This record gives sequence, C-alpha cells and structure tokens, in this order.
Amino acid sequence: MNNRSDSIKTALVLPGGGARGAFQVGVLKALAEVMPRKNANPFSVISGTSAGAVNSVVLASKAQHFRTAVAELEHVWANFRCYQVYKTDRLTMLKSSLHWFSSIVLGGWLVGAPRSLLDNSPLRELLSNNVHFPRIRDAIERGDLGAVAVTAAGYQSARSTSFFEGADELQDWERTRRLGKSVDLNLDHLMASIAVPLIFPPQPIGNEFFGDGAMRQATPLSPAVHLGADRILVIGIRDETGDPVSSTLPTSPSLGQIAGYMLDTLFMDGLYSDLERITRINDLIDAVPEDIRSGALKNVRPIDTMLVVPSEDLREIAARHRQELPFAIRALLRGVSGKGPGQNRLLSFLLFERAYTRELIALGYRDAMKIKDELLAFVSGDEVPRLFAPEWIKKDLSAFRADDA
Repeated sequence: MNNRSDSIKTALVLPGGGARGAFQVGVLKALAEVMPRKNANPFSVISGTSAGAVNSVVLASKAQHFRTAVAELEHVWANFRCYQVYKTDRLTMLKSSLHWFSSIVLGGWLVGAPRSLLDNSPLRELLSNNVHFPRIRDAIERGDLGAVAVTAAGYQSARSTSFFEGADELQDWERTRRLGKSVDLNLDHLMASIAVPLIFPPQPIGNEFFGDGAMRQATPLSPAVHLGADRILVIGIRDETGDPVSSTLPTSPSLGQIAGYMLDTLFMDGLYSDLERITRINDLIDAVPEDIRSGALKNVRPIDTMLVVPSEDLREIAARHRQELPFAIRALLRGVSGKGPGQNRLLSFLLFERAYTRELIALGYRDAMKIKDELLAFVSGDEVPRLFAPEWIKKDLSAFRADDA
C-alpha cells in the first residue's frame, strides 16, 4: 500500500488499438467528471503508443484544463469518419489493390514496391489542424505536466524508441532494443507511432524510418517508470477472455483473421507480460522490510498499477456496425477475410466510424463509473492496492505465486 503523498507521481499509459482507442476516451471522460471541476491534468507523466499516442499528446497539450482536453478528445472521436483517417474512395482503393497485385506478379519491376495498404494522409492533416505541440512545453514549464512520451519502432535499428518531452532534469535512457530520447515532440513523432505495419506507411525521422511503437514495445510501462512514475493507470483496449476452442477443426484462418490476430498481439500482449513483471518485483520488494533492504533492493521502488479494460468484446460491437464502413473498405476486408466472423477483430481496429466509436466511448464511461471511487483515489494519491484490475487478470498475475510456493 501507498499512503497519500503530494510527492506521488501518477502516470497514464495508453496502449495502441486503432479505432478501439475510443474506449480510452470514455474512461477519461468518467475520470474528468468525478474530479473537481477546473482541475489541471492529474497525471505527472503521460505515455502513449499508436492511437494511444494521439490521445496522450492531446491531453499533454491541454494539461492546464483536463476536462476541456477530454471534451475535445470526445468531440473528435465521437464524430470520426474513416475518410478522416485514411483515403476510402474507390479510385484510391482500386489503385492500391492493383499496385499490390502488380508488385507481387512483377516482383516490383516497373511499378515498384508499395509502401502500405492504406493512405493515412487525411489523418496527418486532421492532427496538424488539431494538435498544438508548442503547448506541451508551456504545460511543462507551468508545472502542469512532468513529461509526455510517444513510442515508435525503428525499422533500421530494430529498437523501440520513446520520444519524450519533459522537465530538464529528465535523462535519456538506453537498454537492449529500447531507448528513451528527449526531443521537442512534433507531428512526425505522432505519425511514426501510429504507422501500423503494412497498413499505414512508415514515417522518416532523422535518418531512420519508424513504424507503430507497439512492434518492439516488450515493456510498455517502461517509459512511464523511467520518467519517474510511482503509480500507473493503464487503459487497455480489449477484454482478455479467450474464444472457446472448437471440438472440430475449423476452417483455415483467412488473411484478415491473421492480420487482426497480429494487431491484437501487437497492441496488448506486451502489456500483460509487463504487468506480471511489475507484480513480481513488487512482491519481492514488499517481502523485505524497508529498513533492512540492501544492494539492488535499496535502489528500486514498488509501482502501484491500475488496469481498466473493456467489459465487453469489442469485436462484437464492431460487427454490429460493419455496414457503416465505406464500400471500398468493406470490399477490401471481405476480400482478405471472407464472410465469416473472423474479420471482426481486424474490423474493430479499422472502423473509424462515429456509431462505433460512440458506443466504445459509452462503454468506457460505464466501465469507469463502476469503479469511480477507486479511480479517483488512484489519481488523487490516496492509499491503494499495489494492483487494481479485474479479478480474472489478478488471478492470472498471481498464479505464479501459488506455483512458486
């Protein structure tokens, strides 16, 4: 347990998830409502990847007015259309399909290799018009924010890089296959973090191309810890209950099923591994009284964590809104996924349509309001458990204790 302390630094970690990022906005909306009005940002550190990076940067740029920042996020997410994120017209989709086909058949001769399946230049324009990066430095200098980090993966170096903007005393860090680099954040960093492999084009920064930060992010909580967090609120984007295994061999998974599975793994599997790692370290630290800790134990600190995840399957919600996709995208998904439910996982990441995103915002709001007291205590620095999460997650993370006993 941690007792209330003004020195506690609380971090917000927002993993990626494409259109599923709308769920995060619903949770933040609930938090903004239960906090006192006109409160500044309650998070000293904000760290995001992919769609979570977009939400993170918006919050950081408006850290002085947390409720206003969340309201603006809700306005954008609740009115999303696919054409604001990627080009959806039939001509563009036809050209893209022909380019991929020709490149495969001709081995890249004449037409060259395609950079991505979809063109996300509309999203760049949307972010350029709505995210004001200089305000991040203003928030840091006012003391409304300690740091914000955006993570991307370097294709040449094969490293996960957390680009962060923060207080002057924060230092760069380097570990195996990952590093933290102090920068003045700009639109290129954001476009790099959301560049989902194959789907969106890679983004050049300096002398290297970068893609979605989840690709190499084996430890998604690490940037927040390096930036000084004592406790971390994580807003995930999937419920973790697995599908039942059929008693008979199902049909072979389609390309769309495999792509959706890969995105699901990309965005969330590292998070649960990292939570287990932190739980193990916390158990070790708490098992040794503070006054007799020595060696490495004297230099580590326990990290309180709180995990909020959807109480419903987002694939099922996406399936109900499938017809809202532009025709060209529906045709593309049907071509790579077939008619069955296997396409729903991929659909749930790409369905940037307002009926779907509004339902996810409402779900996030409901799920957060069910735990509003615990949520408020966590961000207020009150006494909290080392880990607050749904029971099935806590059971998974604590199972090794019984095995090791």
